[in-house]
Amino acid sequence: MKRIERHRAILGVDDKATLGDLKKVYRKIMMEWHPDKFQDSDEAKKDAEVKSAKLIASYHFLVSVHPETHEATKDAYNATTSEASINDFEFKSEILRVEFSDGSEYEYYGVPKAIYVKLVNADTPDRFARRHIYNTYLYRSTSKIVGG
Repeated sequence: MKRIERHRAILGVDDKATLGDLKKVYRKIMMEWHPDKFQDSDEAKKDAEVKSAKLIASYHFLVSVHPETHEATKDAYNATTSEASINDFEFKSEILRVEFSDGSEYEYYGVPKAIYVKLVNADTPDRFARRHIYNTYLYRSTSKIVGG
């Protein structure tokens, strides 16, 4: 998937990187590009702010889609996708965002428009999604942490 490859390129990691590897690489690069290191020049500081924002976004994205993260959150994911109903969903550029009745929210990547159309037209969207989306496409939690 192009999005994952782009984020890996930003951090300079490959598909074999563990969560520990991602953390080490991220910390090392952030030490180099942290905006506080560029106090002498406003332009250099702004460049570092842009670069560090990209690094942070890439790190968080890669952690959220990593198999180790999925394994650690598998029980909660399975509970949501099997017990909660769909409150809302939207589709844009092969990304399907699903908001569940338990407050969870997930994005699914690489979803073809034809699958989205079938979801929209399904008599029971929850059952369709359980059969054709939840365990088929790469996903990540986009839930907001409440109160914490």
